[in-house]
Order: sequence, then structure tokens, then C-alpha cells
Amino acid sequence: MGSCLSGERKNRKIVYSEIASTSHNDAVFTRKSSRRKITRRGCPVDDATREMSLHRVPGRMFLNGSTDNATLFTRQGKKGVNQDAMIVWENFGSKEDATFCGVFDGHGPFGHMVAKKVRDSLPLKLSAQWELDATRGNGQTEARCRVSPPTLINKDSEISHCDLARQDGYNDMYVNLKESFLKAFKVMDKELKLHPHIDCFSSGTTSVALVKQGRDLIIGNVGDSRAVLGTRDKSNSLIAVQLTVDLKPNLPREAERIRLCKGRIFALQSEPQIFRVWLPNSDCPGLAMARAFGDFCLKDFGLIAVPDVSYYHLSEKDEFVVLATDGVWDVLSNEEVVATVASSPRSSAARNLVDSATRAWRCKYPAAKVDDCAVVCLFLNSSETTTAIPKEQEFTEEMETKFS
Repeated sequence: MGSCLSGERKNRKIVYSEIASTSHNDAVFTRKSSRRKITRRGCPVDDATREMSLHRVPGRMFLNGSTDNATLFTRQGKKGVNQDAMIVWENFGSKEDATFCGVFDGHGPFGHMVAKKVRDSLPLKLSAQWELDATRGNGQTEARCRVSPPTLINKDSEISHCDLARQDGYNDMYVNLKESFLKAFKVMDKELKLHPHIDCFSSGTTSVALVKQGRDLIIGNVGDSRAVLGTRDKSNSLIAVQLTVDLKPNLPREAERIRLCKGRIFALQSEPQIFRVWLPNSDCPGLAMARAFGDFCLKDFGLIAVPDVSYYHLSEKDEFVVLATDGVWDVLSNEEVVATVASSPRSSAARNLVDSATRAWRCKYPAAKVDDCAVVCLFLNSSETTTAIPKEQEFTEEMETKFS
């Protein structure tokens, strides 16, 4: 709850979203300033053509559905247009053993557009940068000496170094992809700032994205979406291991940076548990995260789009990774999420998790509007075989989600 703008501005936010949506649903028109034809969906024709070409890329999924190794599902909440987006891209970067997964939680008047733009563009930038860095060697020998051991978050949300036995061989993968993540996120944020048709001044998105190649897992996180691992402990019991930190403004390292940049951090009396970022001399916008793509009204006051990059070396005890937006984490614990996924058939695990989150919202916050939810479940072994859902069924489920 409260991952976007302050409670006092929620209605205003929805009104702006409706106005934006109305204007984008107008007939086809041409902006004199750019001379670029606009489609009914509000996208430039060349962007729309590019989007359609992306939809035909083999192994790339962004609608509700599943493959042998992954399942994804999103559902619109009760706050307006669905601002969540998600993606699974197998054979990522033309590498047969590489998979890219991500979820994106938009906020602000044009948050839905920002989230979809990042969903479509960030994987391309990361793939290109990864290939470029690998070709150049990226100063690996020198950089390896400067990289500190990667960290993970345990189920009690305490930072701890990985078991040294599980860090073997992390250097090459971690150094290469960490640099690629940092550069790709930087270029993505700059592109949003210069985008001629998406106003990102007070709109933005979170992003938690991972690349799995073989037994290596690299995660880049901006905002308060989350990645959690379902694994077995020494007694073979299923446990949840949080792989990312929710980058909230009241975290000491985040708060220090924001205050040094003259940004303000405080919680409203009506929601004392939710700390927000405010402009130096104005009680707006009230962003409940310390890092995000977009939101350029706050970029001079401590908000950044630099990802928190972490590494994990997978073992045979690791069963799946769940990426989800805060519509899930606000009402379900890590352990509840892992238990739900583990008890579900692979093909419906993401949908069952969203169903559980929706029920939890109605039970725990009956007076609140249910938030949008997006979930990606990536399974790490092939012990169960499923059949990929046809595109026609994906489209049907998307329409059911849209009008439910």
C-alpha cells in the first residue's frame, strides 16, 4: 500500500490518469511539433511498429500465461488502469541457457506507460550492453579486484554474505552483468527523460529484473518490488529467502542520500508506517520509494535510478524465484508467497498467487482499494513438465483481466 503518491493525492492521481487515458483514446492525429503520427493507443507509429515486432520475438512473453519453466500473471486492481507490467524472455540475448524476467510497478498519471516502456526497452538495452561488455572484456581482471562479495537478504530481512561455498565462480558473471545492469538502467532512465510522448516528470516505475544463466543469478532492483527464492534448508524444509531489499526512503543509506540532496522524508499522519520523499519546499509528490525510473521532479533531490545489483549462485535445493509488485507483498509474507507457489501447479502458480493476494486485500483492508498485482514465477528445475499456453488463450485471459 502507498507505493505511489500520498493518500491525499490519490483521487487527483486517478483523475489525471483518466484525463490522460481519454486524450490517448482520441482519433489518430499528428503533432506538429514532432510530425510523428500517433495511433489510437497514444503511441507513435514507429514505436507501435517496434512494439508489434517485439511481440513476435520467440521466447518473449508479457501476457498472462506459462511455459515449461515460467508462469506470469497480472490483474488490474480497483484504483484505475493497471499500471503493472511483466515479462519473461527465454533464450535471452540469443543465449539458450539465459532467461530474463522482470516486473514493473508504475505510478503517477502516466505510470502505466512508463512501466510498459521499461518492460519493452530495458531487456533490449541490457542484452546489447551485455554483449558489448563481453566483447570488450570490460576490464574484467582489474574490475574483479574492486568488486566486493555480493550480498543476499535472508527471511528476516537481515543483510548477510552468501555462504562462501556458494560464491565459487561468481566473479566473471557478476562483474560482467553488474556493469551491464548499471549502464542499461542509466541509459533507460535517460531515454525516459527525453521521451517526446511520455511525461515522466511525476510518473515512474519500479523494476526488479533478473538474468539467469546456468546456475548464476543476477538481480537488478529499483524501487519496492521484490524477488524471493523458494529453497530447501538443511532439514529439507521449504523456506523463503528474500533476494532484494525494498528500497524505501527510511532505509539509512537511502535517507542519507536524499537528505544530502535537500529532499525531505516523512510519513503522513494518516499512514505513519509509510515514509515518503517530498520536494524541499512543497508537500509533493510524496513518493514511497527511494529509487525509481522516471519521477524527474525528484531526481535533483535524492531519487535515483541506479539499481541495487546482487548475485546468487543456485544450488540443487533452490526450486523457484518469485518476482512480484507490492500489490502482493503488502498483504502476503515471503513465506506465504513461497507456500502458495509450491502448492500450485506450475502453469497456474502466478495466477493462484494473485488470487491469494486479492483475497488478502479484501480481508485485511476491506475499506481500501485492491492494488494492481503482477507476478512472475521462474522454476529452476525441470521436474514438472507443462505445455505453453497458446497465444489465443493468453489474449482471452488478458481480456478477462481487463474487464473483471
